[in-house]
Amino acid sequence: MKKIWNLLLFLILLSSCNNANKHVNPTDYIPENASVIIPIHNLESLKSNLNNSDFLNELSKSKTYENLSEKLENLKHLNTTNLLLLCFNYDEQNNLHYTIITKQTADLFAVDSLPNIKVESYPFQKISINKTEIEKNITYNTFKDSIFIASSSKHILEKSLTTKNKNEDLKSILRTTDDTKAFSILINNKEQKPAQSIFIKDSIPFKSFTNNTLVDADISQDNFILSGITKATDSTKSLINVFKNSVAKVNKTANIAPSNSDGFMSFTFDDFAVFNKNLKLHRQDSSETSSSLFDNIIEVGVIYEGNNQAVVLNSLDAIATKDALLNEQNLADTYRQIEIFDFSETALFNKTFSPFITSSKANYYVNIDDFFVFANNKETLENIIANYQNKTTYGERDYYQDTTVHLTDASSLLIVTNNPTLENHIQKNLGEEFDIRLDSYKASAFQFVYDNNFAHVNIIIKKNKTRARENSITELYNIKLDADLLINPQLVKNHITNQKEIIVQDIKNNLYMISNKGKVLWKKQLPGAVLGQIQQIDMYKNGRLQLAFATSNKVYVLDRNGKEVAPFPLNFKDAITQPLSVFEYDNNKKYRLLVTQGKNVLMYDAKGKTVKGFKFNSAESAINHQPQHFRIGSKDYLTIKTDNKLYILDRVGKIRVPIKDKYEYSKQAVYLYNDKFTTTTKDGKLVSITTKGSSASQNLNLGNKHHLVTTSRTLVAQTDNKLTIKNKTLELDFGNYDIPKLFYLNNKIYVSVTDLQSQKVYLFDSNAELQNNFPVYGTSAIELDNLDKDRNLEFVTKGESNSVLIYQIN
Repeated sequence: MKKIWNLLLFLILLSSCNNANKHVNPTDYIPENASVIIPIHNLESLKSNLNNSDFLNELSKSKTYENLSEKLENLKHLNTTNLLLLCFNYDEQNNLHYTIITKQTADLFAVDSLPNIKVESYPFQKISINKTEIEKNITYNTFKDSIFIASSSKHILEKSLTTKNKNEDLKSILRTTDDTKAFSILINNKEQKPAQSIFIKDSIPFKSFTNNTLVDADISQDNFILSGITKATDSTKSLINVFKNSVAKVNKTANIAPSNSDGFMSFTFDDFAVFNKNLKLHRQDSSETSSSLFDNIIEVGVIYEGNNQAVVLNSLDAIATKDALLNEQNLADTYRQIEIFDFSETALFNKTFSPFITSSKANYYVNIDDFFVFANNKETLENIIANYQNKTTYGERDYYQDTTVHLTDASSLLIVTNNPTLENHIQKNLGEEFDIRLDSYKASAFQFVYDNNFAHVNIIIKKNKTRARENSITELYNIKLDADLLINPQLVKNHITNQKEIIVQDIKNNLYMISNKGKVLWKKQLPGAVLGQIQQIDMYKNGRLQLAFATSNKVYVLDRNGKEVAPFPLNFKDAITQPLSVFEYDNNKKYRLLVTQGKNVLMYDAKGKTVKGFKFNSAESAINHQPQHFRIGSKDYLTIKTDNKLYILDRVGKIRVPIKDKYEYSKQAVYLYNDKFTTTTKDGKLVSITTKGSSASQNLNLGNKHHLVTTSRTLVAQTDNKLTIKNKTLELDFGNYDIPKLFYLNNKIYVSVTDLQSQKVYLFDSNAELQNNFPVYGTSAIELDNLDKDRNLEFVTKGESNSVLIYQIN
């Protein structure tokens, strides 16, 4: 748990935080002069997502992170579903402090039962403030106007209670956050210790680039994506405003920047004269720009290679730009049939484009298609020529293309870094060196697109995976939860995207919904374990699916956001002993929910009302499997099974198929196999029953411990290390095998089985042939399906005791 909260600290690693006050509304209590404010919309989802982010786990190795971890330790005890504002600011002694603001709720900060806790109260202007000390970490907390406020600083808390935050610009920009994201980040560059710089060579402090930046965060295991806006109130002092009255153009520097370079910067404009005028105003430069070289230029790029830089001009009219270079036609060399010319105006780009370009001398240049590239040495130009001709530029790389999927085509400013540059950049911003490994983050991007008096911002820090080989198996995601898994991962349908998502429960009875991209969407505390499989129903008949399931004393229906749907949950005094069964007789969404309690069965409709027409109330003994429904022709058959009797009923609970022969039944399900009701006995015989009630048994040589699963024509049985698929029996390695699963996908049957002892997942086809590259690591039965609508199948399984694995079969 400590690590989860610690990961939240990255949000302030590149900057620091402080806010302003307001009463009744939480934003009124934001401390003044905040450097960073983090609106948290979903606290539980945030904790899980931060814990699973590979990028943030790398950042957790820094000393800065460790120091901030201690300071925020008490905040792990917060529990709320309301909007929560986390603010950071420095006091007069330059010490960093946090402030938390949210609506007061019961058990929001329930710490009374914790060991090693001290709570002292003192009055402040008719308000009682608690000084809470947990393991030597002190938090001051109180509430006013139903708003809970906590801070690591007594002075900041007291000032927040008495001083209303009047920064309406700050409040206005905070109202633009996307509450569907787990959290957002507001950086106030006017205050202390903002982010140092986003530029590769640190030529421009972020404080001088813009004022307020608000981004919504989308975090998954492999992606750290920030999207939002930035705004500078001063029209000339903030560099972002040099793009005012200018239209962003498509960035093409990536098409000539070598993939072996450290990265590149690109800025664009539709009219150089307008851009140049704005840039001069920012520099307070009154000199004249006489060069005609830039008349047809719409993009300027800088390629970084160690200490060397190359300036790229992207021309709308290459012939006109060549004419502007007529006086620079002294041939210096030729490389791969490309002429390299001397260039005499070595300081031209520094003079014209400062502060974007400050340390680049231009002694040579080349013309490649619509690009004119200038550099200090011929070797840099030769490397650019070779990579362009070999199609090994950033623009040709899969990893760059994967990153730019999240960007708009046109940017006012675009900065792209490779992984060593990103590592170096992070260490410079943190002011320390530490062992950070970002080898898989091959192309990270910072994009700004200027609009009317503000700019759109996209920051993409993404793990770039190599393209999977055909017939290979790729582990896509490893999602760590807050506690060990209680039930195996299950798949449910997202009715919005028609894709699949994952639902799972941990031993603390937390229920999680996880996207097929490995992102925890929500977490809900339940009073007990979910029994069996979770079902989906459309109770409003509008295409929106809900989750229906039972725990030992409740029947739940949740919407896709984890919210309870009235009138559920239904409460039961007596224990529910089997998973919830959901029947839909006529495919008309008139659902029947069957609740099993010992030998009794209760039937409810989708509105939670008892179905009075159902006459079956009690079996002769305890029911050993959840009730099932079959449709044969125009008739419905309900099966209810005990150790000694199988009831085959009609809709109203009357006996439809009387069974003459008696068997001692196993706890296996009933299947419709070869048009007969099929199950097994305790000693492993196969029992088949016709719709007329005649029965027969067959010895399959199954032991007392066995499993059965069938389709209408395919039977799968497993006992000990023997797996039978149709008529073929395989002898697997000796082990402890989980329940076999049978899947029918893309007109093909798959059978899976997992050896819990050796932690291996096997997948066979209907001919009992092991599929390519199996077995793979896994510690539970799998769920196999097409999760994301591409052409590949995926499957989910349990990994380590607290993790869910998503694999892709390529």
